[in-house]
Amino acid sequence: MSHRIDVLIPAYNAAPTLAIAVESILAQTVSDLEVHLVDDGSTDGTGAVADALAACDPRVHVYHQPNAGIVDALNAGLAHCRAEFLGRLDADDIAYPDRFERQLAFLAAHPDVVAVGAAVRHIDVDGVPLGSIARMRDTADGDPRHLPAVEPYLVHSTLLARRSAVAAIGGYRQVGYAEDSDLFWRLREIGVLHNMDDVLCDYRFHEGSVSGASIVNGRMMAIGSQLASLSVLRRARGEPDIEFRKNSLAAYRQARTLEAMVEIAAAQLNAEERHHYEAAVAAKLMELTAYRPYDLEASDCVYIRGIAARGFDHLPKITRGMQKRWISGSAARLAADGKWREARALLPPSFYPTFLARTVARKLIPGQ
Repeated sequence: MSHRIDVLIPAYNAAPTLAIAVESILAQTVSDLEVHLVDDGSTDGTGAVADALAACDPRVHVYHQPNAGIVDALNAGLAHCRAEFLGRLDADDIAYPDRFERQLAFLAAHPDVVAVGAAVRHIDVDGVPLGSIARMRDTADGDPRHLPAVEPYLVHSTLLARRSAVAAIGGYRQVGYAEDSDLFWRLREIGVLHNMDDVLCDYRFHEGSVSGASIVNGRMMAIGSQLASLSVLRRARGEPDIEFRKNSLAAYRQARTLEAMVEIAAAQLNAEERHHYEAAVAAKLMELTAYRPYDLEASDCVYIRGIAARGFDHLPKITRGMQKRWISGSAARLAADGKWREARALLPPSFYPTFLARTVARKLIPGQ
């Protein structure tokens, strides 16, 4: 083996940030690595930037393909990886120089761990720190039965995994906007995942990011992530897994509303799964709007209120309480943004006391 780490970087229209991302890998204190850069049909000069990087350093390998989406780009790059370890970086993020050195040391000391992630510092589109750091929770807390599912999440751009483990589970699947979460669930079934407290990467927030761009992307992330979690429960019961189809992404986008998207996603589910899934998707979307730069729209509010009207008696007591808090909190945020029509559409009358308390709290303590 000529190198120890293969680093996978998919890129689509990432010309302004690609060079600094790749250079942050080439500058690692661990130098026996190779970069596999997949240009997924970019139209902005990303391909030319990638080729220039490869011309300057033989460790960089570039693969150009027609635009096929991130899952196909990831798997295309993965097919070229042969090293013992597989690293990931997004084309707009920046790895710290000692990232791999620290992660390799952890994996060497913990042979039961198949993949490790790290904390990240948030930066804006220009690379200016936003003043916040994200540390992920203990992956052992992951619970697919929760609403929304508590995912065993690692920041994908900080992933360092044993490549044999990723190969053993078949790489990435077509789980729209949640291919990373689905990967982590499946990795956890064959080994331990761990999030290091060390801040080892700058994570860029901007309008073009997949998860942060719009409520449409938020809906799709909620749809995909909760379907991946139901998939975990099916495997645990020894039942046939959910089938994830690439054409579902286009179908979701054409559907436009959360309710119509759920109808498409729930086609493979039985009645009990669907009941759980609808509530889980609603909760996940409300969770996302709590920290993403978009709000629920009127159609989302009407649909979520309809789910709440059926009641949460089938849920554990602690989860029932959380559902009410999600709805009341979302309504309070909408009201604070001046979207009273949407807040009223979301809120069942029985939730008014909690909503009023949350609204007052937001005025007294900004950010609540």
